[in-house]
Amino acid sequence: MSETRSPREVFRSLLDGITEGRFAELARLYAEDAVVETVFEPVGPRRFEGRAALHERFAQVAAVSPFRLTAKNVVIRETDDPEVIVAEWDYHVHNQESGRSVEAANIQVLRVRDGLIVHTRDFHDHLALVLAGGNLPQLVAALDAKQ
Repeated sequence: MSETRSPREVFRSLLDGITEGRFAELARLYAEDAVVETVFEPVGPRRFEGRAALHERFAQVAAVSPFRLTAKNVVIRETDDPEVIVAEWDYHVHNQESGRSVEAANIQVLRVRDGLIVHTRDFHDHLALVLAGGNLPQLVAALDAKQ
């Protein structure tokens, strides 16, 4: 019988998969009914429900992202709930097409049950990613269109 992975171990697998560009493998870290909330997403959806939706989202990111992400300053904090951790880290974001690099701060609150992510609230610096991609004019136009 295999041992269930801790929230800390699951987060490390998620972070390693992202930084190594293994997006096709990431959805299997989530429960079938997982919920991911991207709280600071400026224009896109801020909530993804279900492993299938997350698999699709990760495939979209892999198909269009010119970024190489390097995680640093990773701190994982335990909470009084054994299912919940709070992870803080920075990404060094390098745009492989333009050569532009930025730093992006991140905080993620993860709930892991039976070795699978069931819920996250993600606080990523989306503006840094927009700047790294050179997409500030498109962001402003999208925000204007929402008004």
